[in-house]
Amino acid sequence: MSSRRQQITLEPEVLRWARERVGLSPEDLAKKISVNPERITEWEQTGQISIAQADKLAAKAYTPLGYLYLPEPPEEPLPIRDFRTPSSETPKRPSADLLDTVYLMQRRQTWMRDDLIEGGAAPLEFVGAYSQTDSQIEVAEAMRTALGLADDWVEEMPSWSGALRFLRNQLDEVGVLVVFNGVVGNNNYRKLDPKEFQGFALVDEYAPLVFVNSADFIAAQIFTLMHEVVHLFVGETGLSAFDRLLPSGPKVEFFCNQIAAEFLVPQQALQELWPAVQNSSNPFQAIARRFRVSAIVAARRLLDMGLIDRDTFIGSYNDLKGQGRSTPSATGGGNFWNRQRWRLGPRFAGAAARAAKTGRLPYREAYSLTGLNGDTFEGMAEEFGVIL
Repeated sequence: MSSRRQQITLEPEVLRWARERVGLSPEDLAKKISVNPERITEWEQTGQISIAQADKLAAKAYTPLGYLYLPEPPEEPLPIRDFRTPSSETPKRPSADLLDTVYLMQRRQTWMRDDLIEGGAAPLEFVGAYSQTDSQIEVAEAMRTALGLADDWVEEMPSWSGALRFLRNQLDEVGVLVVFNGVVGNNNYRKLDPKEFQGFALVDEYAPLVFVNSADFIAAQIFTLMHEVVHLFVGETGLSAFDRLLPSGPKVEFFCNQIAAEFLVPQQALQELWPAVQNSSNPFQAIARRFRVSAIVAARRLLDMGLIDRDTFIGSYNDLKGQGRSTPSATGGGNFWNRQRWRLGPRFAGAAARAAKTGRLPYREAYSLTGLNGDTFEGMAEEFGVIL
């Protein structure tokens, strides 16, 4: 008998945990590793499995092989604070996809921080410069100033999707690592669940990072982006998910929601506009056109200011989010380099390419950090216009 076909006995609870951590049913896992579903049930009842099958299980469950040999399932807490609004659809424990995404972003941030410090970069003054006791108008204005935006910047935007592209470019320019991705790294088979999270922020004075789950419907992504940016300004690392963009959850989330809304739709300007549009056939769209936000963000701002009630907002929510489900670049469609531009972020991609070229970053590590290999990694600099 081949050594890999040798039967071993592992803890049934651990084998079940490995399957559940990636959200697979016994039938789904059986299909992935080409066995009958009954075999999965048998493993999870008796713990008896071959070495080769344990290897396959670990690979398909994106679980370190050594974990399967533990006497009990390991604890896998989130490495960052959890600010998500409680929801019946939020998983009770972080998925492997979420954990691997946070770990990868932390690795990128750590490398980028070290590279910047080694190069003599100064810390970014806006990171952690404000607190939850500051006024929302003051913080929103500070955000515009930090991004180099005039008060009427939005009037030059052709649409809310254009405003989203502009804002993430501006954030990248001022030193924020911006990532939009709907999968784990470059693995299009590991789609991120927007019901689990919509974004997170990793605070650092040299290499602050914001991640937006682009598997979420596109109409909310501009709000998620700016919400996470507020986390940087108040120095609060954490994971976010919003129940219909409603103002609930931890105090810091409520505060960040308020600032993001004030940044996108200033209160005074909306108060001036509201009398002219409130009786129109579609006031949400009228506000959206004026401020270059999605209609769902416009409605959310009206709710904040007490200009519509909660029932009106909730009643309109599903129709409004139908403006878009996800961007083509969130998963597998569209141009490859368009996807990579924001899966990596121009600032990080450029730094990694230059560091690899000069020998400061081993190519093996560069490939691991970017998810690109060989000629594809080499072509990244040209595609992104990186000066080496």
